[in-house]
Amino acid sequence: MIVPYECRCGSSYAPTADRWRCDCGGLLDLPLGAVRWPPRTDVRSMWRYLDAGDLPWRDVTLGEGDTPLVREDRELYLKVEFASPTGSFKDRGAVVLVALARALNASRLVADSSGNAGTAVAAYAARAGVAAEIFVPAGTSEKKLQQIRGHGARVTVVEGSREDTAAAAAARVEESGAFYASHVYNPYFHEGTKTYALEIFEQLGGAVPATLVLPAGNGTLVLGAHRGFAELRAAGLIDRIPRIVAVQSELCAPLAEAWTAGRDEPEPVRPGHTLAEGIAIADPARGSRILVAVEDSHGAFVTVGEDEIAEAHAALAARGLWVEPTGSVSYAAVRRLRAEGSSLVIGGPIVAPLCGSGLKASL
Repeated sequence: MIVPYECRCGSSYAPTADRWRCDCGGLLDLPLGAVRWPPRTDVRSMWRYLDAGDLPWRDVTLGEGDTPLVREDRELYLKVEFASPTGSFKDRGAVVLVALARALNASRLVADSSGNAGTAVAAYAARAGVAAEIFVPAGTSEKKLQQIRGHGARVTVVEGSREDTAAAAAARVEESGAFYASHVYNPYFHEGTKTYALEIFEQLGGAVPATLVLPAGNGTLVLGAHRGFAELRAAGLIDRIPRIVAVQSELCAPLAEAWTAGRDEPEPVRPGHTLAEGIAIADPARGSRILVAVEDSHGAFVTVGEDEIAEAHAALAARGLWVEPTGSVSYAAVRRLRAEGSSLVIGGPIVAPLCGSGLKASL
């Protein structure tokens, strides 16, 4: 079902192909939905959880979702998101955006990305037969660029920061009237990423993990996972949201810095060059919402260093799991917190995602 957008200023809008922010300039959100439970049994993708009658998802889907939950030890589970069709969890949100664009009769899509969201949007746009242009910052992995181009999308490389890339994409949207398939600005992306939480709940036999350890750049997985468990809570199926430990690189940690300082909004930082390029977001647009989600879960923010990222990457590879460097940050955080005896990883099951395939980028 296509639900109207809402802004904190009180405005609401029926989704249209050219609507991606409020007239006041604010971010658009969606009200908390009613979770579909039990899931439908005739579909094995993430669409089994979604009430998507108005979206032409069957014309777009590549079978995304339903990724393995691998038990690593007595309490740690790894969710293998790199088993997704394009190799990252971003497929969950991208397929919803492209299905929405199709429903709104959009003829062109524009997206901006450091790589994985761009490859996902390009793939689903190709599936849907919709032209796509993907804006990426200079320095994006060549393997990701090859994937985007291989799906037929136009690639525009922006010399500058990740924020400069987003600004260039937004300018193209304004001048062209294209549908902005933004994983940051369009809240329908979180309708896809919330299925990460719903799958975990089902895969654990209707149990809630004690802790989710999640990477945090633009926060799409943090916000989606929180939304999924919040909908389960609102439906009376669970009584708590798992504690969310949001992980950032020490070299680009605006959210962690805001959390430590007790601020409601992150302040932009000057990022250093980090192995975790996928979460190197100096000024996350939904920063205040990410902070609220982590606080609501009684969680915390942590940072990991470059050596920890590299060591976690090697440890995962030695266990048969080949991820891109960004995909190892959650595992790095678990290793550190356990070594410290932190209460954040005590008291029940821990679930961490392996977000992106190592075939996309390497150390």
